[in-house]
Amino acid sequence: MKPTLVVLVAGIAFLGGLGYERWRGKPAAPESAERKVLYWVDPMHPWYKSDKPGIAPDCGMTLVPMHAGDQLPNRAAADAVQVSPEKQQLIGVEYGTAEYEAAADTIHAAARVTLDETKIVKVQTRLEGWIGRVFADFTGKYVKKGDALATVYSPDALATEEEYLLALRAQRTMHDEAMPAMAAGNDNLVAAARKRLELWDISGQQIDEVGRTGKPIENLTVYAPAAGYISERNAFPNQHVTPDTVLYTLADLSTVWVVADVFEYEAAGVRVGQAATLTLDYLPGRTFHGTVSYILPGVDPASRTLKARIAFDNPGEQLKPDQYGQVEIHTGGARRLMAPESAVLDSGDRQVVYVDLGNGNLEPRPVRAGQHVGGRVEILDGLKAGERIVTSGNFLLDSESQLKAAQGGPAK
Repeated sequence: MKPTLVVLVAGIAFLGGLGYERWRGKPAAPESAERKVLYWVDPMHPWYKSDKPGIAPDCGMTLVPMHAGDQLPNRAAADAVQVSPEKQQLIGVEYGTAEYEAAADTIHAAARVTLDETKIVKVQTRLEGWIGRVFADFTGKYVKKGDALATVYSPDALATEEEYLLALRAQRTMHDEAMPAMAAGNDNLVAAARKRLELWDISGQQIDEVGRTGKPIENLTVYAPAAGYISERNAFPNQHVTPDTVLYTLADLSTVWVVADVFEYEAAGVRVGQAATLTLDYLPGRTFHGTVSYILPGVDPASRTLKARIAFDNPGEQLKPDQYGQVEIHTGGARRLMAPESAVLDSGDRQVVYVDLGNGNLEPRPVRAGQHVGGRVEILDGLKAGERIVTSGNFLLDSESQLKAAQGGPAK
């Protein structure tokens, strides 16, 4: 080999070595005995800088000193994929950013209309006997408070009515004979007999009728204690009844409850008092407004959802029990780091976002995602505001990254 060629090869090798050392952030030759440290950086996240040595708060790595002329550590050499602009355009890579947003959160949930349990009334009688006539004779019938439902023949109540009439006759006799001392005792008997009738749940109007006519009422009428629709009927002619028998169940539909199935990952955002809206397929264009009134304490083991109860006024009784609809619960806004939903690759055991490090280097960054709101997803950990991230084509990038890991070399 000619001497000139040997010198040229040696020079190229020296310059190449110098460039390699410069790339690694190391001087090719000592510039001075002591170099001044400008700052310290996180080798895992080079954008984090500190004016003193220590531990990186986000990943626990020891901070690396940076001197004049040093280049920032580049994670692209470790786990990033390097994709040329031409190839990015070919696979459809698009970018977005992670930004702090004050999002007006809305949770969507399937829901079912149910009865307002505070307005359900069970109709029973304190008498034991047999039903005579039935006035409310079918399920679904609407009754007003005070409407007659059925009559009941009760031997016990009939005997008490007779006692009441005897006490009234004795009271009149003593009063007519001007015997004040004995009249006071009969007054007590009348009051006691009337009280026993009241305890049988016989109305004051019926008791007065017995006293006025002087005849007992053989078939006592059971009246509706409240207005509502008959949702359950167990009163039929000649049926034997006891105080345990539920004759009717009345349901007031002026207000209803709507039970929404909220997914577990959204359940933390639901609170009592939040506003909610309901829409139904059978009433397109109509929106009903309600308020979250209660959150059940357990999760449904079958659907893995939390039941949220929402109270709705029901003007015109358009909301019917057991109807299905869609609920939007308005949980309020909070300033949170948000990114496009399409940026997050979720494989079930990990969530990854590809971050642009520059010069075609795209880093697969593990993140922890939170709530999804209107096409955006909350980033709880792994990203910083303003970072440029891949929002389209990341599935193919992930394939490139896994291929690189399998081959042990950089993807191009």
